[in-house]
Amino acid sequence: MKLIPIERRSNLMREEFIKNYLKPQRPVVFTDLTKDWPATQKWTFEFLKHQYGNLEVPIVGPDYHQPGPGYMKSHIKMKFGAYLDLIQKGQTEYRIFLWNIFDHARELIHDVSNPTICDGWIDKYPFMFFGGAGAVTSLHYDIDCSHVFHTHFLTRKHIVLFDQKQSPLLYQHPYTVQSHVNPLKPDYDGFPALQKAVGYETILYHGETLFIPALWWHYIVYMDSGFSISLRSRDSVITQAKGLWNIARHFVVDKGMNTVMGPRWKTWKEVQAHKRAAEALKEVA
Repeated sequence: MKLIPIERRSNLMREEFIKNYLKPQRPVVFTDLTKDWPATQKWTFEFLKHQYGNLEVPIVGPDYHQPGPGYMKSHIKMKFGAYLDLIQKGQTEYRIFLWNIFDHARELIHDVSNPTICDGWIDKYPFMFFGGAGAVTSLHYDIDCSHVFHTHFLTRKHIVLFDQKQSPLLYQHPYTVQSHVNPLKPDYDGFPALQKAVGYETILYHGETLFIPALWWHYIVYMDSGFSISLRSRDSVITQAKGLWNIARHFVVDKGMNTVMGPRWKTWKEVQAHKRAAEALKEVA
């Protein structure tokens, strides 16, 4: 596997971004896109605990993708303050995933703003993510197929990206936007096609924003306890239609078959992923 460093840019202008990154679907790290956000100075663990510690939040654990009735569901709820204390104490796999804090603390919306770098912002879903050191967001691409502008706070995240051309080599599970391979610790014996995959990587620091183009796979490791926010913008009508198809097949086919078959459905998906990867490996050999 080859991982290429993602380009890092400061003072990137709108016209250049659209021409060189947005239209050709190339990732880039903005070092200063959010420099005017009050959030980059104001949002700390202590601030969030003091102001919003009594909020009840859904927690995602390592069993998030396990087949059965709890498949891709949050199983735990706890006070936000207690959760922030938990992740600050040390390593933990428990995360807050796809949480819209503005539904519960509307005033915080004034601390962030849509950048002028492009248009088409989706204001309905400014999701936040929290995790402790060592927590992992498994390899996937976003189901709605929007562009993502992912800004991190306080600490560090290691992020790996792949474009859609790499999908067969990544052992994508059918009827999902998921893969269960680890690109940072690749198991070439179990997943030999990974050796031919080409991706991109970066470490994201406080206040930096990673542009993840629509349909790009991402694998994320919290190097330290921290949190991030993702703003989203629309891609083409065709890509939006693909997003609707992804949502339909996930909720109807994948979740439906999981309910009916349980672990046997997961096994079937894994077998199909290996078959597809084996065919892809023949083509690139």
